[in-house]
Amino acid sequence: MYVGRDLSALSMESKQQWEEKELGYFHYALSQSSPYLNSEGITLLREINNEIKRRGGLQTQEATWSHGTHPVID
Repeated sequence: MYVGRDLSALSMESKQQWEEKELGYFHYALSQSSPYLNSEGITLLREINNEIKRRGGLQTQEATWSHGTHPVID
């Protein structure tokens, strides 16, 4: 479960000030609903993608006994 600021609070800040977990969560959520987004939603998703790219991608983690290689953002 995502625990953090909601989109209305984050919309007041630059994407550069968003935490990695916030970028990851909203990237996943908006990507899943992309067929249903209006132009504003598509623009937001594009800005999130650009910020993730600017940071060099989301932090990848190696697999261990407790978690796999795929980040699960719920």
